Amino acid sequence: MFVAECDSTNTLLRQLVAEGNPPAYIYAGYQTAGRGQTGNGWESERGKNLLCSILLPPRKNMFELNIVASIAVQRIVGDAVSIKWPNDIYWQDKKVAGILIENALIGGEVKYSIAGIGLNVNQTEFRSDAPNPVSLRQITGQEYDIDALMERLAEEIDKGLRMSADELWDYYRSHLYRREGWWPFVEREVSVAPTMNATSQERIANSFMARIMDVLPSGELVLEDEKGKERTYHFKQIRYVV
Repeated sequence: MFVAECDSTNTLLRQLVAEGNPPAYIYAGYQTAGRGQTGNGWESERGKNLLCSILLPPRKNMFELNIVASIAVQRIVGDAVSIKWPNDIYWQDKKVAGILIENALIGGEVKYSIAGIGLNVNQTEFRSDAPNPVSLRQITGQEYDIDALMERLAEEIDKGLRMSADELWDYYRSHLYRREGWWPFVEREVSVAPTMNATSQERIANSFMARIMDVLPSGELVLEDEKGKERTYHFKQIRYVV
């Protein structure tokens, strides 16, 4: 289902679920209140990008829905991009897509989830204070058909939902951003302003070198520091230095 404009595709899809006859997905030409992970806004020029929300069934391991969505986006973009834990899509050190999973709880149980996905497609200038956005057109020089990308994304989501847990995890771990080598990270206080990347001041004062060891079934990231100590973090507790 396409709409020319809405406040948020996640909000609209949730409303349609409540009304009892929701589409499998919604995508919009423009969002007036699009949002990203940790409450950040999502910049998008009208008609230039893929802004969508996809209805997902509950899963025994709910973090696997993050994996399903991130794998789907990675596949339609191609092997030039990787999955930055937990679910951003990166080309080199720039963000081309973000994913926000929202769960609907009824009686303490998840009844359904919505994957909100923003993929930068044909936009060539970014004016917000987001530190490192990039679009497919900036990467390749080509212009893309957003309707066709939406169809392909829906197909890849369906494939991902039919993959086994082992297949999902194997693909996810093998396509992680900075999955090999030693990289700087910064621990963060949960109470501070949310962001997944460290500021320039933090890079100097608080960074430590580590390598990615694993992502646990809970979604937590396991790092090994240079002293051989394993450190485990949920996504609000650690920042990449990019």
